[in-house]
Amino acid sequence: MLTKEEFHQLLKDGPLLLDGATGSNLQKAGMPRGCCTEQWILDNPQALTDLQRQYAEAGSRVLYAPTFQAQPIALERENLADRTEEVNARLVQLTRSAAPGCLVAGNLTTLATFTDSFDPENFDLLVENYSRQIRGLVDGGVDLLAAETLMYPLEAEAILTAAELEGVGTVMYSFTMQPDGALFSGMDASKVLSELEDAGAAAVGFNCVAADLFTAGLVSKLKRRLKGPILCKPNAGIPVIGPDNLPHYPMEPEEFAGILADCAQMGASILGGCCGTDPRFIAAVKHALS
Repeated sequence: MLTKEEFHQLLKDGPLLLDGATGSNLQKAGMPRGCCTEQWILDNPQALTDLQRQYAEAGSRVLYAPTFQAQPIALERENLADRTEEVNARLVQLTRSAAPGCLVAGNLTTLATFTDSFDPENFDLLVENYSRQIRGLVDGGVDLLAAETLMYPLEAEAILTAAELEGVGTVMYSFTMQPDGALFSGMDASKVLSELEDAGAAAVGFNCVAADLFTAGLVSKLKRRLKGPILCKPNAGIPVIGPDNLPHYPMEPEEFAGILADCAQMGASILGGCCGTDPRFIAAVKHALS
């Protein structure tokens, strides 16, 4: 596993490219809506490895293992809670096989769907869930952790605690937030992210925010408060619900890439895509940066 110092050394040569969306692209490959993504991938590994290989060919240097909701409390729906560590390890190994030359980040996310993850009384529950997931990610051989689409500071604190308990020192944290830099809880994101930096985060930033003309301004606002690397992984614009009742993202790769190039100019050094993006978007970002 990378040390925080080794991770920061990777940023010396310019922005570090992450991957883009996973779930929406797997649905295009045949994954049913509403299924357990982790189980479907284990049953249909080729769809995942094909996608991640395309991301690597497009320029991604870090791939997120498909462990977004592979915590015990989430896996319980599929009677997989007792196999949490195994599921996470196998998904990491699958990502590694797709592109051996890329770094693999173990992916964690908010637990707000399953519990009141803003309630301090649930802190121990959060730590227990994240600890078991991280244990499996480490067993699988991840290079670092990426906690994304977080909503509440308590979730980040729980992940920080769990990572320390499992001996992991390199963790990126990104929150979903509003264009003005406020978390959806109303708290000032820059303050929360600054405190995470002080607590040892390897990088902080945002994801699942619509890419638009204000995205670079959001990076600039965060940069004034933060000292370390800023992560920027937005959506491909604002979704429109189509006749199939699914969200469709109208932004083209070139427009998205131009926005991320502006974000890099404002100080973002870790770039990728969230909802609505695919390997074409990462290739366009690589081209725009070069």
